[in-house]
Amino acid sequence: MPKKSAATISGGLVVTGVSGAGKTAALHVLEDLGYYCIDNLPPALLASLTVSATDKTGIAVVVDTRSGSDLDRSPDILAQCRALGIEWKVLFLDCADDILLRRFKETRRPHPLAAEQPDILKAIELERDRLAPLRSISNLVIDTSTLSLQKLREIMLAFLSPTSALHPLRARIVSFGFKHGLPLDADLIFDVRFLSNPYYEPKLSALNGTHDSVVKFVMKDPRSRALLDKLIDLLNFTLPEYEREGKAYLTIAVGCTGGRHRSVVIADKLKKHIDERGYPVTVEHRDADMDGR
Repeated sequence: MPKKSAATISGGLVVTGVSGAGKTAALHVLEDLGYYCIDNLPPALLASLTVSATDKTGIAVVVDTRSGSDLDRSPDILAQCRALGIEWKVLFLDCADDILLRRFKETRRPHPLAAEQPDILKAIELERDRLAPLRSISNLVIDTSTLSLQKLREIMLAFLSPTSALHPLRARIVSFGFKHGLPLDADLIFDVRFLSNPYYEPKLSALNGTHDSVVKFVMKDPRSRALLDKLIDLLNFTLPEYEREGKAYLTIAVGCTGGRHRSVVIADKLKKHIDERGYPVTVEHRDADMDGR
């Protein structure tokens, strides 16, 4: 009797993004999770790639500027795959220019576009331009500027793990300080710098927004309650709409001057509300332990 052929997996995860943002690290995470990983796959092969379902969790491939002119065709190729019933999710890794510059200097490795553009910052800009079409269709953008490998792994696990039947949309809330830079992966950014600032209170300055005394001070400002009500109204409307659109992951950033007090309080309040609505949600206080207003 002929052997029964093993089931196969087609489609999977495309990992892309700017050089130095952590694509190799992401690939190692995926390998640890049991993915069959390929670095620098020509986009034209996406439709024909399959692996045995008995051996692997899924397929993950890196597609980036090393593909040359084929990179421009990637969005069209992915659309063709979808038409054939082959679904590829796209994970885009980004990073602030100054961090990328520092990483290239530390590793002493040339930028992939160095032969075309010797100036590293201009090479980074050129690479961003070429990757823009892929970024625009990505399912998730992760800003790795301040992420540890463990945090990157946590975000990837949340993205890849099965979502609840009730709410397939996952939310991530990040509090931050404008003085330390915007989170590059934010879908929504809320500025709360107009609220009363605990930084100027001697007893509160050294604390962060997770302390009860800071929470009480911030919420004592009537504008805080009014703002929170309006943000909750906005999220009550937009979350189901994002869900209907097919969005799987939403990053909400809340910023104050230093990211230590006001943004932390409001981010925690939003997290509590989204959690009560039944959505899977996490909160990250990016700059809460840094000095500043």
